[in-house]
Order: sequence, then C-alpha cells, then structure tokens
Amino acid sequence: MELLFDRKENERERLSFVRSYASWVKRTPNAVWSRQQGALVNSFIENARNMPLSSREYLERVAGRKKLLPRQL
Repeated sequence: MELLFDRKENERERLSFVRSYASWVKRTPNAVWSRQQGALVNSFIENARNMPLSSREYLERVAGRKKLLPRQL
C-alpha cells in the first residue's frame, strides 16, 4: 500500500507552523513559553524512562530500519 503524500504541501504546512510558533514565542513572556517548554522536555524524559527497550536495542532497531528503507530524496 502506497501512501499518498504531497512533499511540497507538507513542507508548506511545516514552515507555516514554524513561522506561527516563532511569532507566538516573540509575543509571549519568557516565563510562559519557557514553562511550557519545560513541561514538554520533562514529558520526553519521562517517556524515555518508560521505554521498554534499552538504548542499545533502540539504536539497533533504528539502524536496521535504515538499512531496509530505500533512501528518499
């Protein structure tokens, strides 16, 4: 099954999000956005601690996946 994926549209959406987020960061007080960033980073760390794989197992899987997938340009 091939996924229908428009790379140009995806790029436009991502750039639009980055621009809108940068604009929000510029107009929002540091205390507000830094608190939100802290919560996000803390959730990433907690999620990593709950990962059922060791870091070595994860890296081996990622390396194996890269070998299997054709390189997309």
